Formats: sequence, C-alpha cells, structure tokens
Amino acid sequence: MPDPISWAFAWPYLLTALACGYLLGSLPFGLLVTRLAGLGDIRKIGSGNIGATNVLRTGRKDLAALTLIFDLGKGAAAVLIGLHWGPDISLTAGFGAVLGHLFPVWLMFRGGKGVATTLGTLLAVAWPVGLATCATWLVVAGVFRYSSLASLLSLAVSPLFAWWLIGDVQLVEFCGLLAVLIWLRHLSNIKRLLKGEESRISFSRKTS
Repeated sequence: MPDPISWAFAWPYLLTALACGYLLGSLPFGLLVTRLAGLGDIRKIGSGNIGATNVLRTGRKDLAALTLIFDLGKGAAAVLIGLHWGPDISLTAGFGAVLGHLFPVWLMFRGGKGVATTLGTLLAVAWPVGLATCATWLVVAGVFRYSSLASLLSLAVSPLFAWWLIGDVQLVEFCGLLAVLIWLRHLSNIKRLLKGEESRISFSRKTS
C-alpha cells in the first residue's frame, strides 16, 4: 500500500501537473493553423473535428502535417517537462494533455479525438511502445483506409506493447486508461464503422 504521508505531500504536485498538462493539451492547433491559413473554422468542415485527419479534408496536406506535429508535440512536451519532477508527475501531465485535447476549456469542452496527442504522450513515456503503436496505426490505416479504425486498434493493443516491450505494470495501466478514453471518444465512429458509413482517408483535394 502507498505510504499515506507520501501521498499527502504528493497530491498537490500531481494536481498541478494534471492542470498544466491539461492547459497545454487544450491548445487547439488544428483550429488555429486553419484559421491563420484563411480556411475559416475547421469545425464546420468534414467531421467537424479539430485534428489532423479533418484538416486533411481541406486538401491542405501541409496544414494537416503541421497539426499532427503540434498535437503530437504537446503530448510529448507535457510528459518530458513533467519528467524533471519524476515519473508519476510525468504520467500525470501526459494524461492531463490528452484530457485537454479531448475537452478543451477554450472550445466549451468540445475537442478532438485525442489520438495524435496520445501517441505523442506514449512516444515520450516509452518510445518503443509509442513507435509500435504508431506503426500499428499506419498499417491498419494503410490497409483499411479508416483513421478511426486505425486509432481504435492501435491504442487497444498499446497495453500489450507496454507489457511485452517494457514489462512495467504502471505503464500497462497508463496505456489501458488512455485506450479507454480514446474508445469512449470514438463511440460515434464505432457506430458508423458498424453501419459501413465511416468516411475513409482521402488525400485528394476537395473541390466545391
């Protein structure tokens, strides 16, 4: 059992890490880059999501790539900054970053799907696990052309990667928690997948 005295001293730091990670994760880069590029509100395009996949639906691959980098980066940054204060602070900050992307205070708590931020978090926490999860996403997306399916399957197996590659129970639990969050956020996508109504990934520029 954890020492109650240690937890009494630790919880303010963990709460601070969660809050700071949340604020970093809540930065809506997809919305910001598309607005700066003169494309208007990305939430009124395609799926209405603020992530890289929906930005790609504008036909601007450069903006989609930029959004992906920023969303990956904010998850990784939260973890790496928190690492200076220990692994528990680091994991808490990473979890906060994912929550921030999913439920950003600036957008009335209506954020993105959180996949890129989660992948960035995993890459920073344990890069072998992050790379294996990213590779799984790429394979599934390449074969089936569904971003949502790739996200669901890759994160579902991330706890297995954590167990096989690292063997750390806390990391397995962390990956499992993030996977549950992402699956819950993708409930509408799951329904569309089951009905055969989910949009496939397209790299062609849409014309009006």
